[in-house]
Amino acid sequence: MKAILLLGGFGTRLRPLTNDTPKQMLPVCGRPMIEWVCEHVHRHGIEEIVLSLGYRAEAFTAAYPHGRIGRLAYQVAVEPDPRGTAGAVRFAAEASDITGTFLVLNGDVLTDLDMGALVRRHTSSGAEATIALQPVADPSPYGLVVADRSGRVLSFSEKPEAGSAPAALSSGGDRPTISAGTYVLSSAVLDRIAPDQPVSIEREIFPQIVADGALAALVDDTYWLDTGTPQQYLAANLDVLAGRRAAARVIDGIAAASDGVHPEAQIRTSVVGHGCEIGPGAVVQRSVVGDGCRIAAGAIVVDSVLGAGAAVGAGATLCDCSVVGSGEQVAPGTVLRAQRRPSPEPVSGS
Repeated sequence: MKAILLLGGFGTRLRPLTNDTPKQMLPVCGRPMIEWVCEHVHRHGIEEIVLSLGYRAEAFTAAYPHGRIGRLAYQVAVEPDPRGTAGAVRFAAEASDITGTFLVLNGDVLTDLDMGALVRRHTSSGAEATIALQPVADPSPYGLVVADRSGRVLSFSEKPEAGSAPAALSSGGDRPTISAGTYVLSSAVLDRIAPDQPVSIEREIFPQIVADGALAALVDDTYWLDTGTPQQYLAANLDVLAGRRAAARVIDGIAAASDGVHPEAQIRTSVVGHGCEIGPGAVVQRSVVGDGCRIAAGAIVVDSVLGAGAAVGAGATLCDCSVVGSGEQVAPGTVLRAQRRPSPEPVSGS
């Protein structure tokens, strides 16, 4: 079985980190996010994946020029223009000659979902499509899915208003369930998607399939994280440090790849990239510091993210999920609280 990995988004919510880098190429504990996703896919028996690309497609092919990401072989389908989630699926399926049943995954979701169980549910249900569901406290940023106890989806509502969501009957608990961004689709789904135009699988295609009684679901209350915002991206790194996911080179809650850390600097529960310089008295806590960053003496970086090559001047303070883009400089003594440098332009998208 092949899988399509959706990677075409602009990553606007993660700017300025994504000004020059696709969000799936951002590092999580020193490894590009896409490698975590592909490793999980391969672990569940998938041998080939189709990268559905759009924004900065060359970043992926340049990083993996030999047609493999780890042990997983890949093909490429580059959309000539944005076509929405369903349009991207149809384009990638046609470009890679996919027939029969296949998997689709959102490339910015990190999860320990049992994909084998999802495929088995699809096969046993006879459904046209089967989606993974994740229980959450608040479904409003996602897609609320209500299913019965047999796993048949009764309704699919993309991004419902906060407080309006009933708990899904299939969750077995008090929390509502959302679409977790992993689907098993039969080729019949492709016939529902209009060619060469933007189509949303969440807003248009899944409600159609629900209306025909042909959408099944599997609830899996496992590790799941949408990495689309700076807070979520930071959480992805900290979750690895906390042992919620398997990782290498994590010692006492710190993943440090740099030898330029002054002995009087304090680093706690943080990821520090290669070639960094961290001066005496500097404090880095619950943060991600990209490759080649410079943090001067006495600077404080807490709950924040520095892109590669960023510089923080002496005595500066960054906190409350401040984000500094690659190569940017923060002047000595500056205080940033929940700020971004440079400030991203207001652009819609994911």
